[in-house]
Amino acid sequence: MSTPKSPLPTHNSTPSSPNHSPPPPPPSRPRRLPPWKGAKLIPLAISIAIGLIFRFAVPKPHKVTTNAWQLLAIFLATISGLVLGPLPVGAWAFLCLTVTVVTKTLTFAAAFAAFTNEVIWLIVVSFFFSRGFIKTGLGDRIALCFVSWLGKNTLGLSYGLALSEAAISPAIPSTTARAGGIFLPIIKSLAVTADSHPKNDSSRKLGAYLIQSQLQCSSSSSALFLTAAAQNLLCVKLAEGLGVQVSSKWLTWLKASCIPAVISLLVTPVVLYKIFPPEMKDTPDAPLMARRRLQQMGPMKSDEWVMTIVMLVTVGLWIAGEAIGLASVITAMLGLALLLTFGILDWNDCLSEKSAWDTLAWFGVLIGMASQLTTLGVVAWMSNAVGNYLESLSLHWFGAFCILQAAYFFIHYLFASQTGHVAALYSAFLAMCLAAKVPGLFAALALGYNTNLFGGLTHYSSGQAAVYYGAGYVELRDVFKLGIIIAIMNIVIWAVAGAGWWKVLGLY
Repeated sequence: MSTPKSPLPTHNSTPSSPNHSPPPPPPSRPRRLPPWKGAKLIPLAISIAIGLIFRFAVPKPHKVTTNAWQLLAIFLATISGLVLGPLPVGAWAFLCLTVTVVTKTLTFAAAFAAFTNEVIWLIVVSFFFSRGFIKTGLGDRIALCFVSWLGKNTLGLSYGLALSEAAISPAIPSTTARAGGIFLPIIKSLAVTADSHPKNDSSRKLGAYLIQSQLQCSSSSSALFLTAAAQNLLCVKLAEGLGVQVSSKWLTWLKASCIPAVISLLVTPVVLYKIFPPEMKDTPDAPLMARRRLQQMGPMKSDEWVMTIVMLVTVGLWIAGEAIGLASVITAMLGLALLLTFGILDWNDCLSEKSAWDTLAWFGVLIGMASQLTTLGVVAWMSNAVGNYLESLSLHWFGAFCILQAAYFFIHYLFASQTGHVAALYSAFLAMCLAAKVPGLFAALALGYNTNLFGGLTHYSSGQAAVYYGAGYVELRDVFKLGIIIAIMNIVIWAVAGAGWWKVLGLY
């Protein structure tokens, strides 16, 4: 009988030899926490700390109620978050609004009251008009026409782009949308034609000058028309909340802005041409490129004609609205309804316009808080305190006005949004002007125009500044240098030509 063979050892078998020991267990790896996907912790901590310190460490004036002081603390935390960015703007605004309701600082109805504000909905509807201009190609056609007429040399090219922006700005209330959707693509095409490319030495050949000229000119075109920028409409609404009535809003704004804004618009390209000159002075290919693009587009299509007619009717009703008793927001709603009816826009276009819905969310929160601060007497207390201090200095109202305007302008270095700046500071600065006996309409309009003029201070001072800087043609040191030079130039133009023109109009 044969002896059965022993089974083969498996990998789990225990070795018989004492010289073999089991392999050591693999080293245990420390458990890693999943990456944090929420708010940026340091900006979050700083924003919350500012609100808490103000609420509990700063003595409350006896003229201000505890509820009002608490709302002011939450408002300061909200503004800090807008500057530091722990969350996207809309998310941070919603979080802070939730805090006002949870802490019973505001009732739910008071917290959400501003979401029925007419100006906010006018801004939202205007964003949809922007989509129509871009979708139909009408904005591109207008810009290319100006380039084909004026673009034989670099200076003329910059004027063509600047004037085309001014021409379409009443219908597109987002300078960022005009920059990213219409003008940046055209400037890139022109630069490539001239062999000027971003992030290398060739950028100064043409692209850098056109980018910077268009950015700085956009400040003047935004200030020219009430409907050229969302923050203009917000300024008017906040001014009315402080008792400053603006009759015939669209015409009043244009009448006061036309002289200084047009001067700034005409002077800016020349000044930049001298201090930041392009290497290429003549651009004979630019009109040819524009004409080729126009030929490719063909004659105006039916959608473009409908868009043109609807916008002319809408702007006409905005101008005549007060005389015929038709509110601006109703006119905008009517125009949008026509665009939807004729199929220029469909509802998916409106739903996909994220910037409009984001604006609705965070504008509603900030306007609601600002309105409640006024209702609870905080703005009146602050303005009286500053007004009394300025009065103690024995300043004439014009001196106080100049100090407040300068402070309002240059504090924008701390802000990354023009609309955020308005929501945070416009009411307070206007109230301080009123307390210093500055004529109301004069102060309200000047602050509103200033809100547009500081849009080119830095690469983060506005949406359009970020769009143009992101193209890569202009170095950061040039952005800051040119930003302050053009800012001072605009201050001088508006202080001399603007103040003189406003005296003629009887604003003071």
